[in-house]
Amino acid sequence: MDKLSFNVMDDLKESQAVLSGFIEAPDTRELIEKGIEMMVDSIRAGGKIISAGNGGSMCDAMHFAEELTGRYRLNRPALPAISICDPCHITCVGNDYGFDYVFSRFLEGAGFKNDVFLGISTSGNSRNIIEACRVCREKGIKSICLLGKDGGQLKDLCDLAIIVPHEGYADRVQEIHTMIIHIFIRGMENLLTDRRS
Repeated sequence: MDKLSFNVMDDLKESQAVLSGFIEAPDTRELIEKGIEMMVDSIRAGGKIISAGNGGSMCDAMHFAEELTGRYRLNRPALPAISICDPCHITCVGNDYGFDYVFSRFLEGAGFKNDVFLGISTSGNSRNIIEACRVCREKGIKSICLLGKDGGQLKDLCDLAIIVPHEGYADRVQEIHTMIIHIFIRGMENLLTDRRS
């Protein structure tokens, strides 16, 4: 094998350092638990969770939704969740209105007051997530955003911002976002399964 131009252990140590910084922040537990509470309250009120992101964050949004409609750790009834990832919708809206509106347009049609929107943006400045949060405010839909860097514009546009404060490449932020998503799902499964059993 050719010699790598980087040290694999340095990547692992950087990832560990980003996670440690996030864990040690004073409000990490409170914010994650608040996110679980918001989504559980939504489902108990007959709402659903709508998730969205770009690129790898879209994959995270899809993963989040399929674990709720499918299964995570427990056998339990399916939970109402959908990710905005239909290529027909995205290309239609992107072509007719522009890519900035691919998520907001979906929320205009399929988002309702008891729903929660989960937006994922490693920069905190994704225009289409910003537009989605704007529609959430107009329609009374609660919004949670998983963000990176300093939270960008989105930290002030959503109801709950969970920020991974890393200024480097987005992959380190995405790794923590995946962990948060798994804790969200586990918390929802835990509370809603107990409630429904």
